[in-house]
Amino acid sequence: MAACAAVATMAAMLAGCGSEESTVDENGKPIVNILVRRNVTDHPMQDTQYTKDLEEACDCTIKWQEVSDNAWGQQKSAKMAAGEFPDIGLSLFSMTDAVKYSTYFEDLKPQLDKMPNVQEFLEAQPGAEKYVTDGNKIAMLPSDRGQGYEVSGTHMFINKTWLDKLGLSVPTTWDELQTVLEAFKDQDPNGNGKADEIPMNIRSGVGFGLWSPMTLMNSEGVVTSFMGGGASEQGYYVDNGTVKSYYTSDALKDVINYLHDLLDKGLIPKDFLTRDDSQYTAQTVSDGKTALTGVSFGWSNYSEFGNALGDQYVTLPPLKKDASIPDSQVKWDASQDACRWAFSGSGLSVNPNAANQEAIYKVINAMYSEKLSVAGFFGSIPDIVSDDGNHQYTIDKEKAYAEYPDTRAIALQDRFGGWIRDDVTMVNDTNADQVTASDQAVRGARDRVDMEKDLIPIYVRPDTEDANTLQNNNTAISNYASSQIAQWIQKGGVDKEWDSYLQKVNEPSLGLESNIQIWQKLYDKYVA
Repeated sequence: MAACAAVATMAAMLAGCGSEESTVDENGKPIVNILVRRNVTDHPMQDTQYTKDLEEACDCTIKWQEVSDNAWGQQKSAKMAAGEFPDIGLSLFSMTDAVKYSTYFEDLKPQLDKMPNVQEFLEAQPGAEKYVTDGNKIAMLPSDRGQGYEVSGTHMFINKTWLDKLGLSVPTTWDELQTVLEAFKDQDPNGNGKADEIPMNIRSGVGFGLWSPMTLMNSEGVVTSFMGGGASEQGYYVDNGTVKSYYTSDALKDVINYLHDLLDKGLIPKDFLTRDDSQYTAQTVSDGKTALTGVSFGWSNYSEFGNALGDQYVTLPPLKKDASIPDSQVKWDASQDACRWAFSGSGLSVNPNAANQEAIYKVINAMYSEKLSVAGFFGSIPDIVSDDGNHQYTIDKEKAYAEYPDTRAIALQDRFGGWIRDDVTMVNDTNADQVTASDQAVRGARDRVDMEKDLIPIYVRPDTEDANTLQNNNTAISNYASSQIAQWIQKGGVDKEWDSYLQKVNEPSLGLESNIQIWQKLYDKYVA
Protein backbone atom coordinates (compact mmCIF):
# COMPACT_ATOMS: atom_id res chain seq x y z
CA MET A 1 0.00 0.00 0.00
CA ALA A 2 2.83 2.41 0.75
CA ALA A 3 4.34 1.45 -2.60
CA CYS A 4 1.19 2.68 -4.32
CA ALA A 5 1.76 6.21 -3.04
CA ALA A 6 5.44 6.04 -3.95
CA VAL A 7 4.80 5.32 -7.62
CA ALA A 8 2.07 7.85 -8.20
CA THR A 9 2.82 8.39 -11.86
CA MET A 10 2.58 4.73 -12.69
CA ALA A 11 -0.55 4.37 -10.60
CA ALA A 12 -2.17 7.19 -12.53
CA MET A 13 -1.52 5.36 -15.79
CA LEU A 14 -2.47 1.93 -14.56
CA ALA A 15 -4.90 0.61 -12.02
CA GLY A 16 -2.99 0.98 -8.75
CA CYS A 17 -2.00 -2.06 -6.73
CA GLY A 18 -4.26 -4.44 -8.59
CA SER A 19 -7.34 -2.25 -8.10
CA GLU A 20 -9.66 -1.49 -11.00
CA GLU A 21 -9.73 2.19 -10.06
CA SER A 22 -6.87 4.67 -10.02
CA THR A 23 -5.51 5.52 -6.58
CA VAL A 24 -4.25 8.98 -7.60
CA ASP A 25 -5.79 11.91 -9.45
CA GLU A 26 -4.58 13.53 -12.66
CA ASN A 27 -2.08 15.57 -10.65
CA GLY A 28 -0.60 12.53 -8.93
CA LYS A 29 -2.27 13.26 -5.59
CA PRO A 30 -3.54 10.25 -3.60
CA ILE A 31 -7.28 9.63 -3.67
CA VAL A 32 -9.17 8.85 -0.47
CA ASN A 33 -12.67 7.41 -0.89
CA ILE A 34 -15.20 8.11 1.85
CA LEU A 35 -18.64 6.51 2.06
CA VAL A 36 -21.07 8.14 4.49
CA ARG A 37 -24.61 7.31 5.50
CA ARG A 38 -26.62 10.54 5.69
CA ASN A 39 -30.13 11.74 6.49
CA VAL A 40 -30.09 14.03 3.46
CA THR A 41 -28.04 13.30 0.35
CA ASP A 42 -29.06 16.10 -2.05
CA HIS A 43 -26.48 18.57 -0.71
CA PRO A 44 -23.23 16.80 -1.69
CA MET A 45 -20.32 16.95 0.72
CA GLN A 46 -18.05 16.99 -2.34
CA ASP A 47 -19.04 20.63 -2.96
CA THR A 48 -18.36 21.98 0.54
CA GLN A 49 -15.56 24.11 1.90
CA TYR A 50 -15.19 21.43 4.57
CA THR A 51 -14.01 18.98 1.92
CA LYS A 52 -11.59 21.51 0.46
CA ASP A 53 -10.11 22.07 3.92
CA LEU A 54 -9.70 18.32 4.45
CA GLU A 55 -8.02 17.97 1.08
CA GLU A 56 -5.61 20.76 1.93
CA ALA A 57 -4.74 19.06 5.21
CA CYS A 58 -3.99 15.71 3.56
CA ASP A 59 -2.66 17.04 0.24
CA CYS A 60 -4.97 14.54 -1.39
CA THR A 61 -8.21 14.29 -3.35
CA ILE A 62 -11.31 13.12 -1.48
CA LYS A 63 -14.09 11.35 -3.34
CA TRP A 64 -17.36 11.12 -1.44
CA GLN A 65 -20.09 8.56 -1.87
CA GLU A 66 -23.29 9.23 0.04
CA VAL A 67 -26.05 6.77 0.83
CA SER A 68 -29.39 7.31 2.51
CA ASP A 69 -30.41 5.44 5.62
CA ASN A 70 -32.97 3.33 3.77
CA ALA A 71 -30.63 2.51 0.91
CA TRP A 72 -27.82 1.50 3.25
CA GLY A 73 -30.16 -0.73 5.19
CA GLN A 74 -30.83 -2.61 1.97
CA GLN A 75 -27.21 -2.69 0.76
CA LYS A 76 -25.20 -3.23 3.92
CA SER A 77 -25.30 -7.01 4.31
CA ALA A 78 -24.56 -7.70 0.66
CA LYS A 79 -21.65 -5.26 0.56
CA MET A 80 -20.05 -6.72 3.68
CA ALA A 81 -20.47 -10.27 2.42
CA ALA A 82 -18.81 -9.22 -0.85
CA GLY A 83 -15.95 -7.51 0.97
CA GLU A 84 -16.86 -4.09 -0.42
CA PHE A 85 -15.56 -1.77 2.29
CA PRO A 86 -14.68 1.91 1.66
CA ASP A 87 -11.34 3.51 2.51
CA ILE A 88 -13.11 5.46 5.25
CA GLY A 89 -16.62 4.62 6.37
CA LEU A 90 -18.76 7.05 8.35
CA SER A 91 -21.82 5.83 10.24
CA LEU A 92 -21.93 2.57 8.32
CA PHE A 93 -20.86 -0.23 10.64
CA SER A 94 -21.23 -1.32 14.25
CA MET A 95 -18.72 -2.87 16.59
CA THR A 96 -20.57 -6.14 16.05
CA ASP A 97 -19.72 -5.83 12.35
CA ALA A 98 -16.12 -5.04 13.24
CA VAL A 99 -15.83 -8.25 15.23
CA LYS A 100 -17.55 -10.40 12.60
CA TYR A 101 -15.58 -8.95 9.65
CA SER A 102 -12.39 -8.15 11.54
CA THR A 103 -10.06 -8.40 8.52
CA TYR A 104 -11.84 -5.44 6.89
CA PHE A 105 -11.43 -3.13 9.89
CA GLU A 106 -8.00 -1.61 10.44
CA ASP A 107 -6.63 -1.73 13.98
CA LEU A 108 -6.36 2.01 14.62
CA LYS A 109 -4.50 1.71 17.90
CA PRO A 110 -1.01 1.41 16.31
CA GLN A 111 -1.89 4.33 14.04
CA LEU A 112 -2.71 6.82 16.80
CA ASP A 113 0.72 8.45 16.60
CA LYS A 114 -0.25 9.48 13.06
CA MET A 115 -3.49 10.99 14.39
CA PRO A 116 -2.55 13.17 17.39
CA ASN A 117 -5.98 14.79 17.45
CA VAL A 118 -7.63 11.38 17.78
CA GLN A 119 -5.12 10.38 20.44
CA GLU A 120 -5.91 13.52 22.42
CA PHE A 121 -9.64 12.83 22.07
CA LEU A 122 -9.41 9.29 23.42
CA GLU A 123 -7.25 10.45 26.32
CA ALA A 124 -9.83 13.11 27.17
CA GLN A 125 -12.75 10.66 26.85
CA PRO A 126 -11.56 7.24 28.06
CA GLY A 127 -15.13 5.94 28.06
CA ALA A 128 -15.30 6.57 24.33
CA GLU A 129 -12.14 4.52 23.84
CA LYS A 130 -13.66 1.62 25.76
CA TYR A 131 -16.65 1.87 23.47
CA VAL A 132 -14.61 1.00 20.37
CA THR A 133 -11.93 -1.28 21.80
CA ASP A 134 -12.18 -4.97 21.05
CA GLY A 135 -9.55 -6.73 23.13
CA ASN A 136 -6.43 -4.74 22.33
CA LYS A 137 -7.76 -3.51 18.98
CA ILE A 138 -9.42 -0.16 18.30
CA ALA A 139 -11.62 -1.27 15.44
CA MET A 140 -13.52 1.99 14.94
CA LEU A 141 -13.56 5.59 16.14
CA PRO A 142 -16.51 7.20 17.88
CA SER A 143 -17.28 10.88 17.52
CA ASP A 144 -18.07 13.39 20.24
CA ARG A 145 -20.87 15.89 19.70
CA GLY A 146 -19.88 17.81 22.82
CA GLN A 147 -21.36 18.69 26.18
CA GLY A 148 -24.53 20.05 24.62
CA TYR A 149 -25.53 16.49 23.71
CA GLU A 150 -24.61 14.79 26.98
CA VAL A 151 -28.29 14.20 27.63
CA SER A 152 -30.82 11.46 28.11
CA GLY A 153 -32.22 10.34 24.79
CA THR A 154 -35.77 10.27 26.19
CA HIS A 155 -37.72 12.96 28.03
CA MET A 156 -41.33 13.07 29.19
CA PHE A 157 -43.16 16.28 28.30
CA ILE A 158 -46.33 17.86 29.63
CA ASN A 159 -48.34 20.81 28.34
CA LYS A 160 -47.72 23.47 30.99
CA THR A 161 -50.10 25.87 29.27
CA TRP A 162 -52.90 23.38 29.81
CA LEU A 163 -51.91 22.85 33.43
CA ASP A 164 -51.96 26.57 34.09
CA LYS A 165 -55.31 27.07 32.38
CA LEU A 166 -56.88 24.31 34.50
CA GLY A 167 -55.15 25.43 37.70
CA LEU A 168 -53.27 22.15 38.06
CA SER A 169 -49.83 21.50 39.49
CA VAL A 170 -47.09 19.53 37.77
CA PRO A 171 -47.70 15.88 38.80
CA THR A 172 -45.08 14.04 40.83
CA THR A 173 -46.59 10.51 40.97
CA TRP A 174 -48.38 8.16 38.61
CA ASP A 175 -51.72 8.78 40.36
CA GLU A 176 -51.29 12.54 40.13
CA LEU A 177 -50.46 12.22 36.44
CA GLN A 178 -53.61 10.17 35.85
CA THR A 179 -55.70 12.85 37.56
CA VAL A 180 -54.13 15.48 35.30
CA LEU A 181 -54.73 13.36 32.20
CA GLU A 182 -58.39 12.96 33.11
CA ALA A 183 -58.68 16.74 33.37
CA PHE A 184 -56.98 17.13 30.00
CA LYS A 185 -59.57 14.75 28.51
CA ASP A 186 -62.68 16.33 30.01
CA GLN A 187 -62.02 20.06 30.49
CA ASP A 188 -61.12 21.32 26.98
CA PRO A 189 -57.70 22.71 27.91
CA ASN A 190 -56.90 23.78 24.32
CA GLY A 191 -60.06 25.90 24.35
CA ASN A 192 -61.39 25.05 20.90
CA GLY A 193 -64.68 23.64 22.14
CA LYS A 194 -63.91 20.16 20.79
CA ALA A 195 -63.18 16.93 22.63
CA ASP A 196 -60.05 16.45 20.53
CA GLU A 197 -57.39 16.42 23.24
CA ILE A 198 -55.13 13.39 23.49
CA PRO A 199 -54.16 13.27 27.18
CA MET A 200 -51.11 10.99 26.74
CA ASN A 201 -49.66 10.27 23.32
CA ILE A 202 -47.26 7.38 22.82
CA ARG A 203 -45.60 6.00 19.73
CA SER A 204 -46.55 2.62 18.37
CA GLY A 205 -44.86 -0.45 19.81
CA VAL A 206 -44.18 -1.75 23.30
CA GLY A 207 -40.42 -2.34 23.13
CA PHE A 208 -37.41 -0.98 24.98
CA GLY A 209 -36.23 1.86 22.81
CA LEU A 210 -36.08 5.59 22.33
CA TRP A 211 -39.10 7.58 23.46
CA SER A 212 -40.80 4.57 24.99
CA PRO A 213 -43.21 4.78 27.94
CA MET A 214 -41.27 1.83 29.36
CA THR A 215 -38.89 4.47 30.74
CA LEU A 216 -41.49 4.71 33.52
CA MET A 217 -39.74 1.67 35.03
CA ASN A 218 -37.25 4.23 36.34
CA SER A 219 -40.02 5.41 38.69
CA GLU A 220 -39.23 2.31 40.76
CA GLY A 221 -35.47 2.51 40.35
CA VAL A 222 -35.15 0.04 37.45
CA VAL A 223 -32.76 1.90 35.17
CA THR A 224 -33.04 2.10 31.40
CA SER A 225 -30.54 3.21 28.77
CA PHE A 226 -32.61 3.19 25.61
CA MET A 227 -30.05 4.43 23.10
CA GLY A 228 -26.85 3.11 21.59
CA GLY A 229 -27.89 -0.44 20.77
CA GLY A 230 -26.64 -1.94 24.02
CA ALA A 231 -27.99 -4.50 26.47
CA SER A 232 -30.72 -2.19 27.80
CA GLU A 233 -32.47 -2.06 24.43
CA GLN A 234 -32.38 -5.85 24.38
CA GLY A 235 -34.13 -5.99 27.75
CA TYR A 236 -31.34 -6.28 30.34
CA TYR A 237 -30.28 -4.16 33.31
CA VAL A 238 -28.19 -4.56 36.44
CA ASP A 239 -29.29 -4.65 40.06
CA ASN A 240 -26.24 -4.01 42.25
CA GLY A 241 -23.97 -6.05 40.01
CA THR A 242 -26.46 -8.78 39.08
CA VAL A 243 -27.80 -8.87 35.53
CA LYS A 244 -31.58 -9.10 35.30
CA SER A 245 -34.25 -8.80 32.63
CA TYR A 246 -36.92 -6.13 32.31
CA TYR A 247 -39.17 -8.86 30.96
CA THR A 248 -39.43 -10.48 34.39
CA SER A 249 -39.32 -7.36 36.58
CA ASP A 250 -42.20 -6.22 38.77
CA ALA A 251 -41.51 -2.71 37.45
CA LEU A 252 -42.53 -3.82 33.96
CA LYS A 253 -45.70 -5.40 35.30
CA ASP A 254 -46.53 -2.14 37.09
CA VAL A 255 -45.99 -0.07 33.95
CA ILE A 256 -48.19 -2.45 31.94
CA ASN A 257 -50.95 -2.13 34.54
CA TYR A 258 -50.64 1.64 34.52
CA LEU A 259 -50.75 1.95 30.74
CA HIS A 260 -53.77 -0.36 30.59
CA ASP A 261 -55.62 1.80 33.12
CA LEU A 262 -54.86 4.90 31.05
CA LEU A 263 -55.94 3.20 27.84
CA ASP A 264 -59.09 1.84 29.47
CA LYS A 265 -60.05 5.37 30.54
CA GLY A 266 -59.48 6.82 27.08
CA LEU A 267 -56.33 8.67 28.09
CA ILE A 268 -54.12 6.96 25.46
CA PRO A 269 -55.17 6.55 21.80
CA LYS A 270 -56.86 3.21 21.27
CA ASP A 271 -54.99 2.68 18.02
CA PHE A 272 -51.50 3.43 19.38
CA LEU A 273 -50.19 0.00 18.35
CA THR A 274 -51.13 0.36 14.69
CA ARG A 275 -50.58 4.05 13.92
CA ASP A 276 -47.71 5.17 11.74
CA ASP A 277 -45.38 8.07 12.50
CA SER A 278 -47.32 10.53 10.38
CA GLN A 279 -50.47 9.96 12.42
CA TYR A 280 -48.50 10.46 15.63
CA THR A 281 -46.96 13.69 14.34
CA ALA A 282 -50.39 14.97 13.33
CA GLN A 283 -51.36 14.71 16.99
CA THR A 284 -48.17 16.26 18.43
CA VAL A 285 -47.08 18.96 16.00
CA SER A 286 -50.75 19.27 14.99
CA ASP A 287 -51.49 22.26 12.75
CA GLY A 288 -48.97 24.43 14.58
CA LYS A 289 -51.79 26.45 16.13
CA THR A 290 -53.86 24.27 18.44
CA ALA A 291 -52.14 21.78 20.72
CA LEU A 292 -53.75 18.34 20.83
CA THR A 293 -51.34 16.35 23.03
CA GLY A 294 -51.03 16.68 26.80
CA VAL A 295 -48.11 14.33 27.59
CA SER A 296 -45.63 12.46 25.39
CA PHE A 297 -42.10 11.06 25.27
CA GLY A 298 -39.45 12.51 22.95
CA TRP A 299 -36.09 14.25 22.41
CA SER A 300 -36.80 17.95 23.07
CA ASN A 301 -40.03 19.89 23.43
CA TYR A 302 -39.46 21.69 20.12
CA SER A 303 -38.52 18.60 18.12
CA GLU A 304 -41.56 16.84 19.56
CA PHE A 305 -44.15 19.59 19.12
CA GLY A 306 -42.62 21.98 16.60
CA ASN A 307 -41.42 25.53 17.03
CA ALA A 308 -44.94 26.96 17.12
CA LEU A 309 -46.19 24.79 20.00
CA GLY A 310 -42.97 23.72 21.72
CA ASP A 311 -42.94 26.54 24.25
CA GLN A 312 -46.21 25.24 25.72
CA TYR A 313 -44.39 22.14 27.02
CA VAL A 314 -41.95 21.44 29.83
CA THR A 315 -40.08 18.31 30.83
CA LEU A 316 -41.65 16.32 33.63
CA PRO A 317 -39.21 15.52 36.42
CA PRO A 318 -39.14 11.71 36.78
CA LEU A 319 -42.30 10.53 38.49
CA LYS A 320 -42.59 8.29 41.53
CA LYS A 321 -44.79 5.25 41.18
CA ASP A 322 -46.41 6.38 44.40
CA ALA A 323 -45.69 8.88 47.16
CA SER A 324 -44.20 6.21 49.46
CA ILE A 325 -41.16 5.72 47.20
CA PRO A 326 -38.18 7.75 48.46
CA ASP A 327 -36.63 10.30 46.13
CA SER A 328 -33.34 8.39 46.25
CA GLN A 329 -34.93 5.40 44.49
CA VAL A 330 -36.27 7.31 41.48
CA LYS A 331 -33.89 7.19 38.49
CA TRP A 332 -34.01 8.14 34.79
CA ASP A 333 -32.86 6.87 31.42
CA ALA A 334 -29.04 6.98 31.47
CA SER A 335 -28.25 7.13 27.75
CA GLN A 336 -26.13 10.29 27.87
CA ASP A 337 -22.89 8.59 26.76
CA ALA A 338 -24.44 7.19 23.59
CA CYS A 339 -26.09 10.56 22.87
CA ARG A 340 -22.87 12.51 23.29
CA TRP A 341 -20.54 10.15 21.45
CA ALA A 342 -22.69 10.24 18.30
CA PHE A 343 -22.09 6.52 17.99
CA SER A 344 -25.40 4.70 18.31
CA GLY A 345 -24.01 1.55 16.79
CA SER A 346 -21.81 3.12 14.11
CA GLY A 347 -18.68 5.24 13.83
CA LEU A 348 -15.61 5.84 11.66
CA SER A 349 -13.90 2.80 10.15
CA VAL A 350 -10.82 2.27 7.95
CA ASN A 351 -10.32 -0.50 5.43
CA PRO A 352 -6.82 -1.98 5.99
CA ASN A 353 -6.71 -2.96 2.33
CA ALA A 354 -7.20 0.60 1.08
CA ALA A 355 -4.47 2.33 -0.85
CA ASN A 356 -2.97 5.60 0.39
CA GLN A 357 -3.06 4.76 4.08
CA GLU A 358 -0.87 7.74 4.99
CA ALA A 359 -3.33 10.11 3.33
CA ILE A 360 -6.22 8.38 5.09
CA TYR A 361 -4.73 9.08 8.51
CA LYS A 362 -4.06 12.69 7.59
CA VAL A 363 -7.73 13.04 6.64
CA ILE A 364 -8.90 11.52 9.92
CA ASN A 365 -6.51 13.60 12.00
CA ALA A 366 -7.86 16.73 10.28
CA MET A 367 -11.45 15.60 10.90
CA TYR A 368 -10.73 15.46 14.65
CA SER A 369 -9.11 18.91 14.79
CA GLU A 370 -11.14 21.54 16.60
CA LYS A 371 -12.05 23.68 13.60
CA LEU A 372 -12.86 20.87 11.17
CA SER A 373 -14.81 18.97 13.81
CA VAL A 374 -17.05 22.02 14.10
CA ALA A 375 -17.26 22.32 10.31
CA GLY A 376 -18.02 18.62 9.87
CA PHE A 377 -20.85 18.64 12.37
CA PHE A 378 -22.37 22.09 11.90
CA GLY A 379 -21.30 23.37 8.47
CA SER A 380 -18.34 24.75 6.59
CA ILE A 381 -16.33 27.68 7.92
CA PRO A 382 -16.85 30.51 6.98
CA ASP A 383 -19.79 29.67 4.67
CA ILE A 384 -22.17 28.43 7.38
CA VAL A 385 -20.26 28.90 10.64
CA SER A 386 -18.02 31.79 11.70
CA ASP A 387 -14.87 31.30 13.75
CA ASP A 388 -15.15 33.98 16.44
CA GLY A 389 -11.83 33.14 18.09
CA ASN A 390 -11.16 31.87 21.62
CA HIS A 391 -12.88 28.52 20.80
CA GLN A 392 -16.23 30.15 20.00
CA TYR A 393 -18.16 29.52 16.78
CA THR A 394 -21.45 31.00 15.59
CA ILE A 395 -23.87 29.20 13.28
CA ASP A 396 -25.62 31.35 10.67
CA LYS A 397 -29.21 30.44 11.52
CA GLU A 398 -30.68 31.56 8.20
CA LYS A 399 -28.25 29.45 6.17
CA ALA A 400 -28.02 26.47 8.50
CA TYR A 401 -31.69 25.98 9.29
CA ALA A 402 -33.26 26.98 5.99
CA GLU A 403 -34.57 23.46 5.36
CA TYR A 404 -34.39 21.58 8.67
CA PRO A 405 -34.26 22.43 12.39
CA ASP A 406 -30.67 21.18 12.41
CA THR A 407 -27.76 21.18 9.95
CA ARG A 408 -28.24 17.75 8.38
CA ALA A 409 -28.64 19.23 4.89
CA ILE A 410 -25.37 21.14 4.74
CA ALA A 411 -23.16 19.14 7.14
CA LEU A 412 -22.58 15.61 8.36
CA GLN A 413 -24.31 16.24 11.70
CA ASP A 414 -24.21 13.12 13.90
CA ARG A 415 -22.76 11.08 11.03
CA PHE A 416 -19.48 13.04 11.24
CA GLY A 417 -16.06 11.94 12.37
CA GLY A 418 -14.81 14.46 14.90
CA TRP A 419 -14.61 15.82 18.43
CA ILE A 420 -16.42 18.89 19.75
CA ARG A 421 -14.19 19.70 22.71
CA ASP A 422 -15.49 20.79 26.08
CA ASP A 423 -13.90 24.23 25.72
CA VAL A 424 -15.72 24.90 22.43
CA THR A 425 -18.72 27.23 22.61
CA MET A 426 -21.31 26.93 19.87
CA VAL A 427 -23.66 29.87 19.38
CA ASN A 428 -27.03 29.14 17.72
CA ASP A 429 -26.83 25.35 18.04
CA THR A 430 -30.58 25.24 18.56
CA ASN A 431 -30.74 21.44 18.68
CA ALA A 432 -28.27 21.22 21.58
CA ASP A 433 -29.72 24.27 23.30
CA GLN A 434 -33.22 22.82 23.19
CA VAL A 435 -32.36 19.28 24.26
CA THR A 436 -30.05 20.55 27.03
CA ALA A 437 -32.89 22.70 28.33
CA SER A 438 -35.23 19.71 28.14
CA ASP A 439 -32.69 17.61 30.04
CA GLN A 440 -32.38 19.80 33.13
CA ALA A 441 -35.45 18.37 34.85
CA VAL A 442 -34.17 14.77 34.74
CA ARG A 443 -30.55 15.34 35.75
CA GLY A 444 -31.09 15.02 39.49
CA ALA A 445 -32.65 11.58 39.06
CA ARG A 446 -30.13 10.54 36.42
CA ASP A 447 -27.24 11.56 38.65
CA ARG A 448 -28.48 8.92 41.10
CA VAL A 449 -27.75 6.22 38.52
CA ASP A 450 -24.62 4.19 39.14
CA MET A 451 -23.37 3.70 35.58
CA GLU A 452 -21.75 0.38 36.49
CA LYS A 453 -24.07 -1.05 39.14
CA ASP A 454 -27.46 -0.12 37.63
CA LEU A 455 -26.92 -0.94 33.97
CA ILE A 456 -24.63 -2.72 31.53
CA PRO A 457 -22.38 0.00 30.07
CA ILE A 458 -22.60 0.47 26.32
CA TYR A 459 -18.96 -0.51 25.91
CA VAL A 460 -19.75 -4.08 27.03
CA ARG A 461 -20.12 -6.09 23.84
CA PRO A 462 -20.41 -9.79 22.98
CA ASP A 463 -18.17 -11.61 20.51
CA THR A 464 -19.67 -13.04 17.33
CA GLU A 465 -20.70 -16.36 18.87
CA ASP A 466 -22.38 -14.77 21.88
CA ALA A 467 -23.95 -12.06 19.70
CA ASN A 468 -25.56 -14.70 17.50
CA THR A 469 -26.89 -16.58 20.53
CA LEU A 470 -28.24 -13.38 22.07
CA GLN A 471 -29.89 -12.31 18.84
CA ASN A 472 -31.57 -15.64 18.21
CA ASN A 473 -32.84 -15.87 21.77
CA ASN A 474 -33.92 -12.23 21.85
CA THR A 475 -36.05 -12.78 18.76
CA ALA A 476 -37.88 -15.64 20.43
CA ILE A 477 -38.22 -13.77 23.73
CA SER A 478 -39.45 -10.57 22.11
CA ASN A 479 -41.92 -12.32 19.83
CA TYR A 480 -43.58 -13.92 22.83
CA ALA A 481 -43.25 -11.17 25.43
CA SER A 482 -44.12 -8.23 23.18
CA SER A 483 -47.33 -9.92 22.10
CA GLN A 484 -48.26 -10.52 25.74
CA ILE A 485 -47.41 -6.96 26.76
CA ALA A 486 -49.47 -5.48 23.93
CA GLN A 487 -52.40 -7.71 24.83
CA TRP A 488 -52.23 -6.76 28.51
CA ILE A 489 -52.06 -3.03 27.75
CA GLN A 490 -55.12 -3.37 25.55
CA LYS A 491 -57.21 -5.87 27.49
CA GLY A 492 -55.74 -6.06 31.01
CA GLY A 493 -55.16 -9.22 33.01
CA VAL A 494 -51.43 -8.91 33.69
CA ASP A 495 -51.78 -9.59 37.44
CA LYS A 496 -53.83 -12.72 36.86
CA GLU A 497 -51.57 -14.07 34.12
CA TRP A 498 -48.17 -12.87 35.34
CA ASP A 499 -47.08 -16.11 37.00
CA SER A 500 -47.88 -18.21 33.96
CA TYR A 501 -46.13 -15.62 31.79
CA LEU A 502 -43.01 -15.86 33.96
CA GLN A 503 -43.06 -19.62 33.67
CA LYS A 504 -43.29 -19.39 29.88
CA VAL A 505 -40.71 -16.61 29.38
CA ASN A 506 -38.24 -18.49 31.57
CA GLU A 507 -38.54 -21.72 29.59
CA PRO A 508 -35.16 -22.85 28.26
CA SER A 509 -36.53 -22.89 24.72
CA LEU A 510 -36.77 -19.08 24.72
CA GLY A 511 -33.26 -18.66 26.08
CA LEU A 512 -33.78 -15.84 28.56
CA GLU A 513 -31.69 -17.46 31.28
CA SER A 514 -28.99 -18.26 28.74
CA ASN A 515 -28.89 -14.61 27.67
CA ILE A 516 -28.70 -13.40 31.26
CA GLN A 517 -25.76 -15.72 31.83
CA ILE A 518 -24.00 -14.36 28.74
CA TRP A 519 -24.51 -10.75 29.80
CA GLN A 520 -23.41 -11.57 33.35
CA LYS A 521 -20.22 -13.14 32.00
CA LEU A 522 -19.55 -10.07 29.86
CA TYR A 523 -20.45 -7.66 32.65
CA ASP A 524 -18.08 -9.40 35.05
CA LYS A 525 -15.32 -9.34 32.42
CA TYR A 526 -15.64 -5.66 31.49
CA VAL A 527 -16.93 -4.06 34.69
CA ALA A 528 -16.86 -6.08 37.89
